[in-house]
Amino acid sequence: MHFQSGEDTIWAVVIGAVLATAGGFVATQLEAFMRRRERERSAALLFGEILAVLELITRMADEARGRGDPYGPLTTRLLRAIGREVETYDRNREQLYELRHAKTRGQIHAVMVRVTLALEGVADANTQIALAETTIGGMSPDHPARADALARLESLFEARQAAFDFAVEIVGHIDPILAVLRPIAKQSFGVYANVVRSP
Repeated sequence: MHFQSGEDTIWAVVIGAVLATAGGFVATQLEAFMRRRERERSAALLFGEILAVLELITRMADEARGRGDPYGPLTTRLLRAIGREVETYDRNREQLYELRHAKTRGQIHAVMVRVTLALEGVADANTQIALAETTIGGMSPDHPARADALARLESLFEARQAAFDFAVEIVGHIDPILAVLRPIAKQSFGVYANVVRSP
């Protein structure tokens, strides 16, 4: 009888140890899962905000292009603001891997790369336009190379326009990405547009 009681005690200790180990394992796994979910939420919030602001500023720059000097001070400042959003993305790009959806990660990166290329296209065209205008300004009206220089300047204007239009086209792909990020981030990114529209 005494032997049976000791055997029961041993089994109770073994079962208790197994349950404690299993409980610890489950708790650790649950904690790790919650940490992953929180990191994913933070990443969705970060990239959702970057994309929402990028879309908003690009739309504003496109509207500014339709008033006065198409590439005047306001448009230029807005383009610089777009560039700052791209820089923010670049600084935090490693957090992209916190998002579990590979397709969404690819879409975000593709948008940012294309916007970067568009900005570089506008900046390069601006630099070459400034040089061409300086060159033309130093030519006499009957200079033999003036017609070619003017044609070159016109092609640079078209290249700048095309690069800007490409940026506007690219931000048109942002809304479907935000629709995926919204439930993960648990936030609506439309707040930025609403703030800008409010008086």
